[in-house]
Amino acid sequence: MSVKNLFDLHGRVALITGGSRGLGLQMAEGLGEMGATVVLTARKEEELEYAKAHLLGMNVKAFTIVNDLQDSPSIEPMVKDVLSTHKKIDILVNNAGAAWGSPAEDHPIDGWEKVININLTAVFILSQLVGKLSMIPKKSGRIINIASIAGLVGTNPDFMPTISYNASKGAVINLTRSLAAEWAQYKITVNAIAPGVFPSKMSKGMIDRAEEYILSQTPLKCLGGDEDLKGLSVLLASDASAYITGQTIAVDGGFTSV
Repeated sequence: MSVKNLFDLHGRVALITGGSRGLGLQMAEGLGEMGATVVLTARKEEELEYAKAHLLGMNVKAFTIVNDLQDSPSIEPMVKDVLSTHKKIDILVNNAGAAWGSPAEDHPIDGWEKVININLTAVFILSQLVGKLSMIPKKSGRIINIASIAGLVGTNPDFMPTISYNASKGAVINLTRSLAAEWAQYKITVNAIAPGVFPSKMSKGMIDRAEEYILSQTPLKCLGGDEDLKGLSVLLASDASAYITGQTIAVDGGFTSV
């Protein structure tokens, strides 16, 4: 097979959570450019409509569905709705996430539960449903979990006092390994991307507070940009990654290398 064909995603359906902006929309652009039909889900309809119009302007086949991952019972009907319309889900990108800044000794339990519910529990529920209802029956699939460098290292509390977020992303990394091992028999690959600091609505306060520190710890001396997850997300969604599973790849300008 040619390299071009290895990366070709025509005919595949990708479900991307938190796909209306930021990293989710960036990955939707990449997958869509390579031919995938992208289905974006997020809480806010107006943001989804903006993202859809943006993707359609790029000649990407884009669809949206409003869903709040905090409402766990709503996830199964959402997945079934996507399958009813598109018949299959070939690629699942678990991107939606939440963070909560607080010193560990003062972290509220309701904040902990919110972060764990979105960042970990919803990832498992979505993967379980998409696996059971689509990928396992057809014995193929690509799952991409968005972790974080905060799940790879203990973070400076002056930089990221976000213990629930850090813990949830560490759990996502091991969920990725465990699910990859269990579902390899079905030819489903499960990998994770651990982004460094990318400008986003979630990271704005952190960047405003600690940008000088972040750049000082980043060998490439820059934050993540609008193109930096596209190539890797396409790789992990395509046939080019057929022999890659259970891996977590940092995209962080070298932050975790020093």
